[in-house]
Amino acid sequence: MKVLVTGGTGAMGAYLVRILAEAGNIVDVTTRRARESAVSSMRYIQGDAHDTGFIAGLLGTGSYDAVVDFMSYTTSEFTKRAEIMTGGTGHYMFLSSSRVYADSPAPITEDSPRLLDVSDDRKYLATDEYALAKARQENILMGGKSANWTIIRPYITYSNERLQLGCYEKERWLWRAVHGRPVVFSRDIAGKFTTLTWGNDVAGAIAGLAGKREAFG
Repeated sequence: MKVLVTGGTGAMGAYLVRILAEAGNIVDVTTRRARESAVSSMRYIQGDAHDTGFIAGLLGTGSYDAVVDFMSYTTSEFTKRAEIMTGGTGHYMFLSSSRVYADSPAPITEDSPRLLDVSDDRKYLATDEYALAKARQENILMGGKSANWTIIRPYITYSNERLQLGCYEKERWLWRAVHGRPVVFSRDIAGKFTTLTWGNDVAGAIAGLAGKREAFG
């Protein structure tokens, strides 16, 4: 397969592009700054993956069997590019988030309610906060003309370079923890539990889905 990965240098993407290339795929990776690949089957394409024109130019060739998209964040942005994404590839893989789900006393499953669907907080629902934005983008896919998409909802993912704690990156909390300093959280974050997943594991799962018609829709 020939695969395009937008945002392929992050906590999941950096592992994913290596796994895809090692499996014999041809992999193109968008990047803001110039990079050289040490692998002949992988190349970096410099450009802004948030720029719909840039993405449309890449997908206009119709040469990609699959696209893995880590770079769709806002609902307004995604509204403009959803059809470009699904129409420019055989399999569009959209990175959402487990944060779309509402609080649940039971283990979360595919059918668990999303926060967007059950919240009655009008002030919150008037925003495009990350959990709401991802759910709205999912709705755009579900209501679109194409069915060649797969939604992936990872939990907080860590790598050799990145380890988040609540809303903090490691550069803000890890030094303080190592030196016995307090790490201050707001009450709503301090009382929450979640799952941390190793980026290489998530990448392996994504790579295993690429091009699989059974994963469509």
